[in-house]
Amino acid sequence: MSTFGGGRRRGARSEEPPATGDAAQEADADPEQVARAIALRMLTAAPRSRAQLAEAMARRDVPEAVAERVLDRFTDVGLVDDAEYAGMVVRTRHAERGLSRRALGTELRRRGIDDETAAVALEQVDDEDEEQAARALVRKKLRTTTGLDPQVRTRRTYAALARKGYPPALVGRVLREELAAEGIDAEEDGDLLPGG
Repeated sequence: MSTFGGGRRRGARSEEPPATGDAAQEADADPEQVARAIALRMLTAAPRSRAQLAEAMARRDVPEAVAERVLDRFTDVGLVDDAEYAGMVVRTRHAERGLSRRALGTELRRRGIDDETAAVALEQVDDEDEEQAARALVRKKLRTTTGLDPQVRTRRTYAALARKGYPPALVGRVLREELAAEGIDAEEDGDLLPGG
């Protein structure tokens, strides 16, 4: 029966910090190595913003100056690019989840993207793109509520699109048009659509 010396598991990588514990509490942990390992591990899993990486480093007690230095280096070599990251978030979230520009802006801020970078990324979604996405969502919601009372269908559609950040005026216009395509005149029933 063989044992492994030094108490280290076979195959363990010494350059990465342990999964638990803070950089400051590890006697032999180099804060810069800890910061690099955190960034590389997170970026291997998925693209991240600079702010997300900095936050993860702060949670592990990496000194702010060390985190800044490591993040500057990662930015210089192109591993961290908030503009590219923001553009990717806008493209995928709009295409996959149908989020409006307002909801996308909120998500970018939550991920630590500054307003100027977010504004540039949000230019990828214009009024026509937003209306097409809203129309697709309205059609989908109306399909799933076929047979229900028109007022129930309307409320559920408004709620679904509001959660994705669409303005009520746009939702109302598209909903009126889609209901009309089904033969339902939303204008006849003033209670059916707000402002109808």
